[in-house]
Amino acid sequence: MDVWCDGPVSNAKQSIWKVPGYTATMVAVAAAFGAWSILLPVVPLAVLDSGGSATLAGASTGAFMAATVITQTLTPRMLRTFGYRPVMAAAALLLGVPAFGHLLGNAAVVVLAFSALRGIGFGALTVSESALIAEIAPSRLLGKATGMIGVFVGFAQMVFLPAGIAMGQAWGFETAYITAGIIGIIGFVMCLRVPSLKAASSSVANRETGAVAPMWKLFAVPALALTTFSMSYGVVSTFIAPAARELDPATGAAVGGLLLSLVGAATMVMRYFAGTVADRLGKPGTLYIPAQLAAAGGVALIAFTLAQGWSLWLLVCGAVIFGGAFGIAQNEALLAMFDRAPREKISEASAVWNIFYDAGTGLGSTVLGALVASTGYSGAFGAGAAIIAGGLLLTVSDTLLGRTRVSETHDIKTRLRRLRKV
Repeated sequence: MDVWCDGPVSNAKQSIWKVPGYTATMVAVAAAFGAWSILLPVVPLAVLDSGGSATLAGASTGAFMAATVITQTLTPRMLRTFGYRPVMAAAALLLGVPAFGHLLGNAAVVVLAFSALRGIGFGALTVSESALIAEIAPSRLLGKATGMIGVFVGFAQMVFLPAGIAMGQAWGFETAYITAGIIGIIGFVMCLRVPSLKAASSSVANRETGAVAPMWKLFAVPALALTTFSMSYGVVSTFIAPAARELDPATGAAVGGLLLSLVGAATMVMRYFAGTVADRLGKPGTLYIPAQLAAAGGVALIAFTLAQGWSLWLLVCGAVIFGGAFGIAQNEALLAMFDRAPREKISEASAVWNIFYDAGTGLGSTVLGALVASTGYSGAFGAGAAIIAGGLLLTVSDTLLGRTRVSETHDIKTRLRRLRKV
């Protein structure tokens, strides 16, 4: 499916919110990331406060993310077999209801089991929601539709990441567990209102076209380029606050707590902006290379600021620049995958995007985090800038080579070419 086949917006006044099922899907997106965000810092903190080990605290997040990534690989098949509504509804229940399980205590088996169950729900929801948007949104509004996902994700994170900690400190961690469970149930109700669709079967499309495009050809470049961003985000999200405190002990502690919120806000705004630009131009990818340049520059500014002891506000500028560029890259990569994929591979495109995003974040926080001990914060951020620069070279090479090696096996252009040869 060429999701951009009808060119630039012909009816700019048409609202994406009038599309059946779109509002329900957006609320489900917010619920999913709200339920995830509220417990992301709370579960490890509860483990530590109860006398548990740092290893178990870290493993709770590790179990969640491992279950998330594994489930993301399986979700496209589930969407073809059962359809969006039942998969999303079941996923919302798995994300929300197991939150109540944490009320049983902080024993290792309890923490890891319920974290993994929530990860299964989160993995299936993240893939399903993005793929469903590509299925139901008009092609001329797909950029705005996917950009709005970033708005709802960003808003949920900005609200519930600090809310979970505040609840735990004020009323106990049990309050956060119950709230997360309720949010998940709200997501379940919204999922019951999404369209009753099944993802297209690849076998049918293959019989019609007689051709299959390898997935790595379709998605390799945008997926790897996205990974370079998410790896840098892993080190930014983990170390920007302590780096600020080290740079300026007097004011860094106060500013450090605001940096992640600023990064999230910049990401949210610029992701939506990228979507509107893609709709206006009728194609994705125009802003990708500028975003890579800006991101590499922003992270490099952070590294040089830390190395040279420059002003704390240059650190803030670098973080905001990176956050905005990251938001653009998120939407451009997702749209590029949808653009290159035939209709029967839309769910796979969503899965690949989520897997590379999550895996990159995990790699960045661990691999680049390991550099902190030997090179300091400046070395870790410098490596992040170099990784983004590597992704830039990959994208430039892909642009110069053109797209003759990809992409469609089930679109009108391919069919016409085949008819001409007959």
